Amino acid sequence: MQFEELKKLKSGTDVRGVAVSGDLPVNLTDEAVELIVNAFIKWLSAKFGKQKLKIAIGNDSRISAERIVKCASSAILSSGCDVVYTGLSSTPSMFILLKKSGWGVDASIMVTASHMPYDRNGLKFFTPEGGLDGKDVEEILRLAANGEKLHGTGSYEEKSFMDEYSQILVNTVESACGKLPLKGKKIIVDAGNGAGGFFAEKVLKPLGADTDGSQFLEPDGYFPNHIPNPEDKVAIASISSAVIREKADLGIIFDTDVDRAACVDFGGGEINRNALIALVSAILLKEKAGTIVTDSVTSDGLTEFIEALGGKHLRFKRGYKNVIDKCKELNESGEYSPLAIETSGHAAFKENYYLDDGAYLITKILISLALQAKDGKSLTSLIATLKRPVEEDEVRITFNERSTDFKKEGAKVIEDIKEIAAKDANMILSPVNHEGVRINFKEGKGGWLLLRMSVHDPVMPINFESNYKGGNKAAARTLLKILENYPFLELKNLKNFTL
Repeated sequence: MQFEELKKLKSGTDVRGVAVSGDLPVNLTDEAVELIVNAFIKWLSAKFGKQKLKIAIGNDSRISAERIVKCASSAILSSGCDVVYTGLSSTPSMFILLKKSGWGVDASIMVTASHMPYDRNGLKFFTPEGGLDGKDVEEILRLAANGEKLHGTGSYEEKSFMDEYSQILVNTVESACGKLPLKGKKIIVDAGNGAGGFFAEKVLKPLGADTDGSQFLEPDGYFPNHIPNPEDKVAIASISSAVIREKADLGIIFDTDVDRAACVDFGGGEINRNALIALVSAILLKEKAGTIVTDSVTSDGLTEFIEALGGKHLRFKRGYKNVIDKCKELNESGEYSPLAIETSGHAAFKENYYLDDGAYLITKILISLALQAKDGKSLTSLIATLKRPVEEDEVRITFNERSTDFKKEGAKVIEDIKEIAAKDANMILSPVNHEGVRINFKEGKGGWLLLRMSVHDPVMPINFESNYKGGNKAAARTLLKILENYPFLELKNLKNFTL
């Protein structure tokens, strides 16, 4: 396979593609998987300076997992390296086993495509240093295109890490709260038929929680009930209804591979996006003042909330690896930053190897839930002062057939809007902004929009926030008048939003 063909499988720091035949042709083929895993082993060998390696492989519940695990295992074994197959696993567990299992594993591969449709799948790579960077993945794809590989015969064994991983989470809660800290609490889980069903049985129950009423815990790679995505409105509505029906104290929802999560409070209220960030910030800033790093689309109310707690809020570039790397950079420079978190639910704690781990995120929240209950307070009392916008919306515009270089064209649109906003009495450019163009509006009761380029695709997402009803549409109309001057933009979605 040619490099350009393989590069189409690169998705940020992962490899992702179509793995099941249907509406789209399969491009994550057996050949592609074997070439890429062969190259990963070659890359690791050079990195570690040894040829005999032990690699762990795990997967989520996707229907193509068995095929891809088989191809990946074959490539590792034919490279003369050993395979430990961990079966159904969460993505974070595949990194933690490199740190805490004692198995002598050099690296790991997680077979997952996160929340993407059932016909997709992918590969996520870990070394003891963490997940790979995008440049590492690109280097591996170049090696794959050249057919680079080692040769030999390796051994194969099957061994799950999920019980041990679950116990680590249980121990984390117990060390902060004592034995059975959730006794008397009803906490339900929605795993979306992904890999997160373990949390109810192996984490919550040992902590004393009643988990009756949990739903969609059984793995099913067709995801028949709803998309396993904490950002999805249908998914959130499902766990919210379950909490109300079961009279639960807390609802928990994971994405397919459990690197993201969100919550629902005892009244069915969503604790997600800005509210989730505020909750975790309140927990951490109570321990020690520091900088919370988020993606670029977080609210002004969140900034005020963090600052009122003695913290600092740094909005950085969208993309969980971007916020994680910025958090690391701050700590290395001497500025304490305990958390890197996206509105999508990716949350990485300094105390947990900067790993975006949805189960660990929930574990921190469970500790707070138990401690708040001891003081006769609710979990949501921690975010009672968070100012919520009246409206939050996202609209995505694309590039049409007149586009010749969407990256350059998108960059020009953003720079042009900065110049226009600087001369418009109703617009205020955000003084600190690391991505796209963020504009605050003077008219009405306040609000803002952020126009940026997608991390990977020919798409320009626009995020709106307003403190009054109709404010987002008003901002969208203002923006539409500007964007209509660019013939290479497809504005149908934005036009429909303004109606």
